[in-house]
Amino acid sequence: MNKKIIALLMVIIVLLACATLAISFDKKKSNDLYRQVELFSDVLAVVDTDYVDEVKPKDLIYGALKGMLSSLDPHSQFMDADTYNELKSDTEGQFGGLGIEISLKDGLLTIITPIEDTPAWQAGLKAGDRIVKVNNQLTRGIDLSEAMKKLRGKPGEIVKLTILRESEKKLLEFSITRAIIKINDIKEAKVLEGGIGYIRMLEFRDNTPKDFNAAIKKLVKLKMDSLILDLRNNPGGVLESALEITGKFIPEGKLIAYTKGRKENQNLQFKAQAKHPMLNLPMVILINEGSASGSEILAGALQDYKRAVILGEKSFGKGSVQTVIPLSDGSALRLTTSKYFTPSGKIIHGKGVIPDLVVSNGIKKEKDEGPWEYKSDLQVMAAVNLIKKGIALPLRGSQ
Repeated sequence: MNKKIIALLMVIIVLLACATLAISFDKKKSNDLYRQVELFSDVLAVVDTDYVDEVKPKDLIYGALKGMLSSLDPHSQFMDADTYNELKSDTEGQFGGLGIEISLKDGLLTIITPIEDTPAWQAGLKAGDRIVKVNNQLTRGIDLSEAMKKLRGKPGEIVKLTILRESEKKLLEFSITRAIIKINDIKEAKVLEGGIGYIRMLEFRDNTPKDFNAAIKKLVKLKMDSLILDLRNNPGGVLESALEITGKFIPEGKLIAYTKGRKENQNLQFKAQAKHPMLNLPMVILINEGSASGSEILAGALQDYKRAVILGEKSFGKGSVQTVIPLSDGSALRLTTSKYFTPSGKIIHGKGVIPDLVVSNGIKKEKDEGPWEYKSDLQVMAAVNLIKKGIALPLRGSQ
């Protein structure tokens, strides 16, 4: 074995030993870990000396790290420097791609939601679609970072997707042209009828609370006396923004959500901080299978406090916390460290938020029949009827 490999193994063993001592003094567990590290070093040595082609030590270690992280859960991953830099660029609000939020669900690359008014949305992709192939390459076994690299690229280039739509039990082929994806958080903000306000929120980003405040002020001037908050196909985004908006509708100091992990510092509580929350505004929140993460935290909290009626379909079920840990060579770990719970203790991850009232098939007409009209949207009209009947009033004692 060459000297670089030996030195690399020594560093790995020392680091694992330090981590083990810091985490636990359980002797049996430590011995088991050392045995597994020895197995790892044996395999690394055999690959280095006997594999048909010479492989760089960095490629071997990166490959091992990617495999280790991907074996934990769909959201944990090892990111090389390029992938880590791409992750950081996502918060800027625009990027080149198709306009879909993706995840791994049941081991399959799955669309959480297409972002409205993007190439993916216009092509007809739907939440829950399974991406079987990208440019004729199978996606089974792919991790999220690899998938994102395949889907993103130069604007104007065509990406071919093979989609399994389980509801229709067939494979569908799509050719979609990449574009610069610009995200507008607030899609609609208007009064529908009889003082019923309607806000459609596509994502939570840094400026979303500011945009949401402006939308609320606009609707109040238009004599809004109730609100439908549409979170359908909202995949989440910036947690702090989702928490701030949730806090506008429950009393200051009330618990919005909490996390549980293995370490004490991973157990966090998030509480409402708004000084003048809107506690008496009748509310209906719309969700569907494309509602995830921050959308589920908001809907789950208001449901627990009986502050709003949740209407639509079960949400996606993405309620885990990923911590990004930068490493010395510019790479990083994206590690799941805890899971979210609603104020009453309901777990979000893998379960989703169950609506108080299940109403399916939100849009009655096809997407190419003209601009969206709320009277053709079955879920919006169901929400309007709830408010008219007084069912969406905040319940006494919910505060």
